[in-house]
Amino acid sequence: MMKKEIKNLSLSAMFLALGLVLPFLTMQIPAIGKMLLPMHIPVLLCGLICGWKWGLIVGLIVPLLRSTMFGMPIMYPAAIAMAAELATYGAISGYIYHNMKYQCVPGVYKSLVAAMIAGRVVWGAAMMIILGVKGGAFTWGAFMTGAIIEAVPGIILQLILIPLIMVVLNNAGLIRFRRQPDDGADNRVLENN
Repeated sequence: MMKKEIKNLSLSAMFLALGLVLPFLTMQIPAIGKMLLPMHIPVLLCGLICGWKWGLIVGLIVPLLRSTMFGMPIMYPAAIAMAAELATYGAISGYIYHNMKYQCVPGVYKSLVAAMIAGRVVWGAAMMIILGVKGGAFTWGAFMTGAIIEAVPGIILQLILIPLIMVVLNNAGLIRFRRQPDDGADNRVLENN
């Protein structure tokens, strides 16, 4: 048990570092970063690989730490709302995936879609709380634009890239897909290392 926790801690630190570094790829053009959502990928992977607790923690920390260290995203309101959103991504993707009867590519997709929907709803709720709905500070149109319309390229990228990464990790023996009910033997992350 202790060995698994140490591995999850190490992997979570790696996902946290990726969440800090990946946005540098789109830093020159902030609009591209809003579309490709580079911070979301390591958080979703952390939830899927390490579990919901680790995904929640990494998701909560990444935007706040990145805002503090690099000034992007801006702390208020963006980083605060993103922290709630990404924490939801990590928690939901990990919780659903690790409690599935079968952990395989369809399970990855089910976890991702549920996490993306829940995360966007939480982001919208956080923005409403932060900016308020009185006076039209945060509207339904702002929610649709920020949560869906601008994010379509990132959503597509996540739905292609994350299952592909999971398949590669499974084929390399670094994670194991579980195709039958859990007997406790085949559901260990990075067990061979």
